[in-house]
Amino acid sequence: MSENAKKKILLVDDEKHLLMSLKDYLTFEEFEVLTARSGEEALKALEKAAPDLIVLDISMPGMGGVGFLRRISNEHGIPRYPVLVLTARSAMREFFDTVEVDGFLEKPCDESDLLAKIRKIFVHRMGPGVAGERGRQRILLAEDDASVADRLCEALRDAGYDVEVARSGPEALEKATMVKPSLIVMKEILPRLNGSAAASLIEVMPSVSTIPVILYDETRAGSPEAGSRRRDVKRVRRVLHTSDSAEVVKAVSDAL
Repeated sequence: MSENAKKKILLVDDEKHLLMSLKDYLTFEEFEVLTARSGEEALKALEKAAPDLIVLDISMPGMGGVGFLRRISNEHGIPRYPVLVLTARSAMREFFDTVEVDGFLEKPCDESDLLAKIRKIFVHRMGPGVAGERGRQRILLAEDDASVADRLCEALRDAGYDVEVARSGPEALEKATMVKPSLIVMKEILPRLNGSAAASLIEVMPSVSTIPVILYDETRAGSPEAGSRRRDVKRVRRVLHTSDSAEVVKAVSDAL
């Protein structure tokens, strides 16, 4: 079985013939393909299945692609699913440079170009070497307390993730460049370099700058400073005020 067969794609476009041809092509490439002809249909599809990628047209009747994006985004404007925008409205490219989508393609495009873009997104999301036999996503956990690290590792592995552990801020930076995780979960108070400072450095390191980060900080629950860290560092998706295993796993799931 091809690795593609494990990936589910939701195609959202009001052009019936395009949907049919793309579904046929991607099914031949061994993806599982769902279709919707409007944002409203796509929302109903998401109630039944969680896709690994949404390929989204913008110009559609009803809420349209932009309205659909808003509906599937969290309070920070970040979509809860990977999204590839496929649209004839080339003038919107600059708009989507400022929106947290995974890619932008102009119509018309060759099917081979679409396939290459889809594969690139999956490699980027999973990280090199992560989409292997099991196709498990890898999480880098930065935690210096061994008992907390063991507890979080167990919960994340039970949820189906591979986990790499770092014991300090500098070690988290080093391992991030080595293992290219899908997501980094960092304690705020770490030896030699705090989590928010490490996240700021990650943001400007080309090889890891696109990796999302979750911070957790039990010592400053609800403080304005914790909130400002989240706003100031683009890659920080959430700041948790707990290291509770269930809360961390949920945040990881939402971010991915």
